[in-house]
Amino acid sequence: MLHKKDIDERNRSQFVGTCLLFVKDEVEKRCSGGRVNETTRKKLAARWSQFTPSGIRNAIGEMLENLLDGSQNKQIKIQLLNRDVLEEQHIKALTLKDWLEVLSFILMKIYRFIDSNSSEGQDILNLFFITFNKYVGKADKNQAFTPDHITDFMTRLTEVTYKDRVLDACCGSGSFLVQAMVHELADARYGHTDAEFKELADKIKQEHIFGIENEEKAYGLSTTNMLIHGDGNSNVEFGSCFDLKNFIVGAKPNVILMNPPYNAKPRGIPDAYKKEWTSSEKNGKSDPTKGMVFVKYLSDIAKAEKWEGTRLAVLLPMAAAIGTGTRLTKMKEELLQDNTLDAVFSLPSEIFYPGAAVQAVCMLFTLNKPHFDHATGKPRRKTFFGFYKDDGFIKRKGLGRVEQFDFNGHSEWKKIEKEWLNLYRNKTVKAGFSAMHAVTKDDEWLCEAYMETDYTTLTEEDFQQTVNDYLAYLVKTGSVYEA
Repeated sequence: MLHKKDIDERNRSQFVGTCLLFVKDEVEKRCSGGRVNETTRKKLAARWSQFTPSGIRNAIGEMLENLLDGSQNKQIKIQLLNRDVLEEQHIKALTLKDWLEVLSFILMKIYRFIDSNSSEGQDILNLFFITFNKYVGKADKNQAFTPDHITDFMTRLTEVTYKDRVLDACCGSGSFLVQAMVHELADARYGHTDAEFKELADKIKQEHIFGIENEEKAYGLSTTNMLIHGDGNSNVEFGSCFDLKNFIVGAKPNVILMNPPYNAKPRGIPDAYKKEWTSSEKNGKSDPTKGMVFVKYLSDIAKAEKWEGTRLAVLLPMAAAIGTGTRLTKMKEELLQDNTLDAVFSLPSEIFYPGAAVQAVCMLFTLNKPHFDHATGKPRRKTFFGFYKDDGFIKRKGLGRVEQFDFNGHSEWKKIEKEWLNLYRNKTVKAGFSAMHAVTKDDEWLCEAYMETDYTTLTEEDFQQTVNDYLAYLVKTGSVYEA
């Protein structure tokens, strides 16, 4: 629909998110009980029919002004949303008929299926972005926006409660922030009266959720995303995390959730972290530490500020865990000097499909707590490694990776996530799934290097598939020619 209406593909996510906000605001103000049905559609369609196209854009603008009243960086947020949505030439060219079609579609096909107060914390805008990202040019597919179920897993992994202060220093569309906020709000409901919960909820939104984003479109998405989930006063700053040290210090997080850029431009990294880099590395196209410099930067702040027990869960490419090369080995060494590597999880190979093709791992650190015993020079404890390659999702053409359900309608992912968390929390070693190993900078930080294979699960079909895959590889590389 948006393609036919000539809405630029780079603005589609922001456009849909902003329209979704407008629809939500209209339903809450003009429909008793907030229920959406055919009567709701007719009532709102009749109202919107009285507008002109510019009148609808003005109404959306007023709605954004009201929702962002008192918000951090309000003017920057309004400016970006105006530029990418309200004043964008293709959107300004929409007729009243176009607007009615778009708003009615969003109302009936999207909004009525969203429970913005759900403790699941479904990151709708992130799902939009992943969907629309399938159609953009190749140059834009390098961004690895974290799937919603992985942000949920990492939020549970760090055991976020309503007492925690959470930071994402590279927040993108805000999926980690939304998950953290929803988890905190759900936790705050237990054991509190309605009045106590309201007070806690206000405190969570105003004092517990902090984000930083350097890319304009992603910052606009994070703004809209937080608004969709009921937070108009989010502490999300626009800029590079390397330039916002005071903001990070002021946030004083005890949980950090992050998916930093793996191919950040070296010019944006502070000189303090490039002293030993070669000239080619400093002038190269991408960060030779594969994103680990972001972890080191936050580690240095934690050490300087003497934070105690701050938990950091970060998504990094598998290359960072393997750690070959001088730069990565040195970075691993420096991180272990000041922080404990609690766990590393090997995630599904195509976790970011249909976006970036990189294979990712999740690393869990305790900041400002050295990995080694200074007296012996050996690791103080073993690190947990999880081979978490099967998340119950499968690829579907045109849909990306899709969650699967059993005959009773129960999510396969939820059962898998529970097992993943239990294995880690109980430090259970299970063949084919997990291992425990004391590691140093010279070791691979991957479960594949240490776990035992569960041969009881292998079948004749597995053997045949492996042979087929190898044959296909030989044909592809020209080593074998099929007659």
